[in-house]
Amino acid sequence: MGRKLLTEHINVEGIEKLDVYRKHGGYRSVEKALKTMTPDEVVEEVKKSGLRGRGGAGFPTGLKWSFLAKPEGVPRYLVCNADESEPGTFKDRELMSKLPHLLIEGMITGSYALGANTSYIYIRGELLYVLRILEKAIAEAYAAGFLGKNILGSGYDLDLYVHPGGGAYICGEETALLESLEGKRGNPRNKPPFPAVQGLYARPTVVNNVESIAAVPVIVNEGGDEYAKIGVGKSTGTKLFSACGHLNKPGIYEIELGLPVEEFIYSDEYCGGIWKGRDLKAVVAGGSSVPILPKELILKTAAGEDRLMTYESLSDGGFVTGTMLGSGGFIAMDETTNIVRNTWSFSRFYHHESCGQCSPCREGTGWLEKVLHRLVHGHGQMHDIDLLVSVAKQIEGNTICPLGEAAAWPVAAAVRHFRDEFEWHVTHPQEATKPGAIFPGKLVTA
Repeated sequence: MGRKLLTEHINVEGIEKLDVYRKHGGYRSVEKALKTMTPDEVVEEVKKSGLRGRGGAGFPTGLKWSFLAKPEGVPRYLVCNADESEPGTFKDRELMSKLPHLLIEGMITGSYALGANTSYIYIRGELLYVLRILEKAIAEAYAAGFLGKNILGSGYDLDLYVHPGGGAYICGEETALLESLEGKRGNPRNKPPFPAVQGLYARPTVVNNVESIAAVPVIVNEGGDEYAKIGVGKSTGTKLFSACGHLNKPGIYEIELGLPVEEFIYSDEYCGGIWKGRDLKAVVAGGSSVPILPKELILKTAAGEDRLMTYESLSDGGFVTGTMLGSGGFIAMDETTNIVRNTWSFSRFYHHESCGQCSPCREGTGWLEKVLHRLVHGHGQMHDIDLLVSVAKQIEGNTICPLGEAAAWPVAAAVRHFRDEFEWHVTHPQEATKPGAIFPGKLVTA
């Protein structure tokens, strides 16, 4: 297996406690940054590393930091997006519950780099047990002098708070998160202005994912150039993947970016193949919002090259034959999976979680769910299949935030790659609606 930069010590007994974490090199990046580096030097190391946002967007983290406005006398904020709500993604809660001090260390070092004296961890409301773990770890960090006034005698001050959300998927979008953090309804904001100029309380703000911030201590300790040597091309470093579905060994895996998808699925070091000796049918590679790919396109690109676990390789071919790395929610589906029913399940989620602010999303997600409901329950017509594609196109690009696209892309991709199965639900409704019904693999005409 490849190098473990984040999870090397995750199974050490007591690692959630400050003294054990310190024995394994914890808080070295805080000491190094505050005592030997300027804030701009820390930002430069993150830029050199090539670290890309691990929450789904994949935007270069150091570049995002460099955009932060720095008006004189105006407070700045670093906000950690711990509102992990993407179906199929569960890596961040593992980091927070088992390695809380790693995230706190990243928040301190990152806040110093950005000139923030108050920072927040916005956590999904259902994860109260994780919130308590974080608050206990934060109290330890205060007692040890890593938080509060004059940290390590450097003259730098930082207060860190954990704020629970209300359990809304939309608050994973950074501006909706900021609205919620301010005590408002979690509706996304129009951009511009971007959070780097007017974010929390209309002040310059950076919002980063848990995994992104947890990588900062490694980068500062080892150097951005060393971090950039891991991975392939612009996909540098390691990445956590939440592997689930029909796998022999589901779980959370930290891999060096560039690993072949086929090795990740079938290698004994990772997922161990498809359960019960069945054949792989399809994969959602980056959480429920990314396009689904059939077996032949997730293992190989359309050009016949090995598909790699990188931002570039997974997106090779665009949405016609590719997908996205996203948040790393890797869902494998075997040959018994009903793609139409699975797509309906995703659509129900997005309809429920739409904030309703934009008409195309509010109305479009409802139509996607209704039409898929008809198909799943044996009441669909052939024109419904094209209607799904039409509705998806009318949502895409017409909303304030990406939730509309998150609802549209999976539906459009499912129809694109598995149209025969959708047609089977129309031509053979009695057979398709039976419990456990399996698509025969090719369209059977009456």
